[in-house]
Amino acid sequence: MNAETLELSYGETRIEFNLLRRERKTLSISVRPDLVVEVVAPIDASLERVFEKVRKRAPWIMRQLQFFGQFQPRTTERRYVSGETHLYLGRQYKLRVVPHVQQQVKLYRGILVVQSHKAQENSRTKLLLENWYKTRANLKFSERLELCRKRFPDPDEINPKSIVVRRLQQRWGSMTPTGKLILNRSLIKASVDALDYVITHELCHIRHPHHGSAFFDFLDRVMPDWEHRKLKLERQLA
Repeated sequence: MNAETLELSYGETRIEFNLLRRERKTLSISVRPDLVVEVVAPIDASLERVFEKVRKRAPWIMRQLQFFGQFQPRTTERRYVSGETHLYLGRQYKLRVVPHVQQQVKLYRGILVVQSHKAQENSRTKLLLENWYKTRANLKFSERLELCRKRFPDPDEINPKSIVVRRLQQRWGSMTPTGKLILNRSLIKASVDALDYVITHELCHIRHPHHGSAFFDFLDRVMPDWEHRKLKLERQLA
């Protein structure tokens, strides 16, 4: 269902939020790193109930907005030229674009080298680098998934039907009701422990689909330092 944009007055501040309705019993509120407040409510929940929940959580929402606001603007625009830096697994690597008959991207002595027969075309460099990120993401995410499953008492029970890597605009990952694990390709730029947090978080949804107390109790047991990892992720990819 499409999101509905609503507003609530909180003191002298107006809180704008997106309301999504889904087949569920509980009502949840989240604040994304891009400063979007999202409320997910049952299909039959009244607007009075929604506004009451937002009003009750308003102090927390404001704290979250203030926290994420310190990282704005999030990412400087990339020009894809030699000398600028690009993230890969939590580390910054200097980019070096070199003319070459063979087109490829490789890490060499701490340098992210892009070989291109059109080295002067920034758009070509961008495409080559993005394709490299995509390839690395597919390999690394599958590798980390298997390691993260071992955190659980019964790894065979916590096993997604498939893994999909794609561009996501609003979230780091999700677990569909059919057991498909979807991960944001941009996570390949985060450190391994931050990446493991996202994967483990989503694996917990196999047993607990919603963000209730049972879900967080489960996450606490399998990854006690998840809050530190989450903060690290948000700082790295801010």
